[in-house]
Amino acid sequence: MDDPLPHLSKADPRLGDLIKRLGKLPRVKPEHKELYHALFSAIAHQQLHAKAAQSILGRLRSACGETLPDSATLLALPDSTLRACGFSGSKVAALRDVAAKAADGTIPSRRAAKTLTDEELIARLITIRGVGRWTVEMILIFTLERPDIFPVDDFGVREGYRILHGLEAQPKPKAFIEIGKAYAPHRTLAARYLWRAADELKKPGTILSKA
Repeated sequence: MDDPLPHLSKADPRLGDLIKRLGKLPRVKPEHKELYHALFSAIAHQQLHAKAAQSILGRLRSACGETLPDSATLLALPDSTLRACGFSGSKVAALRDVAAKAADGTIPSRRAAKTLTDEELIARLITIRGVGRWTVEMILIFTLERPDIFPVDDFGVREGYRILHGLEAQPKPKAFIEIGKAYAPHRTLAARYLWRAADELKKPGTILSKA
């Protein structure tokens, strides 16, 4: 496979300066193998601090034999059990929909997902209660490791681009779609560097080339 870094550096010299500074980013090992578990975890984490979400999931694992329940087990659990673990009523409903969509095949296995395009997966998974495009894009990036995902609604990616290019305001999502086309077919990696830009370039005394 061709090295994507020269392509990204040519497409965006400012990004190229950041790439020179940070070097090659390490691979992020997927926390979950299957989309069902990734979606389950994503809903559990919504609007919660990571530690709080992990505590809730830990209680659920304890209630289900130290593992996250499969779809059949989840659907058979009473609401009272899920509420006792710490899930809100809306999250209970969302988790049940995840389980139902896994059972009916809307949520494909990892193997089956390989036959579907990014947009096909997005179209299928946003039909799940509580799941929007951004959530699916995060799963495409961090679970399926798709190489050409550009989450234009993500605050961190837009903020990284704003800081990197010295803009007064973040680009709007529609304009950001067009900007991101220059990074294709390596938009996922570009997004990862832009996330880092949002952190790294806020540090006092950080200077990149103005070229």
